Amino acid sequence: MCFKHRTLGQGGVIGLHSGPHNQTDGILIRNVGWNLIGPIAKCMQSCAVGSEKERGCLQLLNALIESCNPKEILLGILEQIDEAAGDHISRIILPFLQPLQIVLLKLGNKKSYSVGLSLSTIHSRLSNLPVPYTAQQMQEDKYSLCQCCLALVQFAQPFIDIVSQSIDLSKEADTEEMRKELLTFCFSCLKYPLLNAPLNTLPEDEGDHPLRVFAKQIMGFLVSLGESLPRTFVQRGHSAPTNDTEGSISGNEVCSVESLACLSYLLFVQHIGIDSFPFVFGPSFLVKSNMGHVAVLLKRTEESLLSKGLDLLEHSLLRVDNGSLPEDVLEVLTANQVLQDLVKVMTLCPIEHLVSWRR
Repeated sequence: MCFKHRTLGQGGVIGLHSGPHNQTDGILIRNVGWNLIGPIAKCMQSCAVGSEKERGCLQLLNALIESCNPKEILLGILEQIDEAAGDHISRIILPFLQPLQIVLLKLGNKKSYSVGLSLSTIHSRLSNLPVPYTAQQMQEDKYSLCQCCLALVQFAQPFIDIVSQSIDLSKEADTEEMRKELLTFCFSCLKYPLLNAPLNTLPEDEGDHPLRVFAKQIMGFLVSLGESLPRTFVQRGHSAPTNDTEGSISGNEVCSVESLACLSYLLFVQHIGIDSFPFVFGPSFLVKSNMGHVAVLLKRTEESLLSKGLDLLEHSLLRVDNGSLPEDVLEVLTANQVLQDLVKVMTLCPIEHLVSWRR
């Protein structure tokens, strides 16, 4: 293996080429090669997407993956992702996802913690990007959030497959732990970006819009991971979330009330994942269960969340026969809270189309 001494700043590529090699260079690269990840990231920020310079940087990164300790490469990549800010967030995340995936798959049977750390680091950085709201913003995708969401699905897929193809999780501790990490990631994605995503404004013929595709994939991931959507929905509907329910870990540390509200919205308003919801609940039960989710959404001030809360309330009420509710609905504590919040929205909200909701 020979080490070509050309700096990235000079427009060259520090290359690691197979073939006759200097043993000293090989040892040097194996021991300190991960230190090149920082310069590679800086170089990629300054070059055009798809340029020869970027391809050279990725070739170098792949060569480092082959030569160096995968754990050191993992930490080096995550450090660059964690330090990315502003316009550089997606510029770093997008090209680094595939190399990061390769590194994680090289870790063998003990990679659950590293997978969870990678997903949480990536999601943490992405959560600093604004979710496009208007049609023009979604089309422009200025910060490449939509593109990152689709790439993140591809990144997570191999690890979802490992869990879904497992025969007995009780005998595979690392795989079971990976399942928990992946569930945490999925519920985090429900809170961001899907909770703020304007899915209700997308035309029906735009079923392939990145945000809608992302929503479908996340709901599909939950099912593939063995998460019971009906149980998760009911769990929040009548009691505080717990983590002792068999087949589900949707506890406070995994699934926030915002995530569960988004889950309910996707199921009953957008009908995303409803095919994996085999239980048939009565109309009044759905109203009572959804009151908690509606209350969470109406407490917020963002237009996208208020809109989701009103839509979820409307779709729940429309299921009731003859427009009449049983008296016990008002016995649900959150029902009174929803009524109070609804009055506030109708009287104090400055957003005109929400104030005139079904007036």
